[in-house]
Amino acid sequence: MGDWFLQEEYGVRFEWGPTGAQRLALDAACLVVVDVLSFTTSVTVAVEAGTRVFPCAWRDETASAFARNKTAALAVGRRAATSTSPWSLSPAALRHAPFTPRLVLPSPNGSAIAAAAGDATVVAGCLRNATAVGRWLARCGYGTAERPVMVIAAGERWPDGSLRPALEDLLGAGAIIAELESRGVGPLSPEAAAARACFTHTPDVTDAVTACSSGIELARSGFADDVAIATELNASAIVPVLTDGAFNHSSDGTGS
Repeated sequence: MGDWFLQEEYGVRFEWGPTGAQRLALDAACLVVVDVLSFTTSVTVAVEAGTRVFPCAWRDETASAFARNKTAALAVGRRAATSTSPWSLSPAALRHAPFTPRLVLPSPNGSAIAAAAGDATVVAGCLRNATAVGRWLARCGYGTAERPVMVIAAGERWPDGSLRPALEDLLGAGAIIAELESRGVGPLSPEAAAARACFTHTPDVTDAVTACSSGIELARSGFADDVAIATELNASAIVPVLTDGAFNHSSDGTGS
């Protein structure tokens, strides 16, 4: 296949989905997962509360076994949440659920991307913590040609399983890339520059996410609060970093 897809010579790179992550992680020092609706948004909400979040790519009995192995609560599907199992992929549900120190969060897109990272550092990014993530990456020296950072927009899935690029993830990725560029990190690949331009040239990001296909789907399903939380632009200074299999708190601090 060659290596034409690696976006070599660029410090900040951008690609889509689990397959893109698997391919480009081979040459990345850090991989940023962006799944705005709702995996990485949910991760920020849970980690803000002090929970360690274990990503899991399955939503079947395998996930239950994984949770038992980790002595962790298991998040269920949005519509399956109950008073006895209140944790789900819904950021709004997680915000109001009882505290749990360890949580397994199944997600076929965001979790699969995290699992594809290999030896690269993995960070959960979204619109809520875009500035914090960009500051943290720059402070840690990521984003150079020698230590490239790969920003992966998770996207969604069509019924046939193929990738559906999702506007909310493009905007989330672009927000992080814009922060990196503002701090002199780079150079940006053409793909990364296009994602950054999408964010910077969108007049109202909240309106765009609310009115896009994914936002409409959630609102019509009764989860408009999830969209509202996901569009709390730069409301969080938390940078969740995957450590020993779980996303843990990494405060952005002053971010100077």
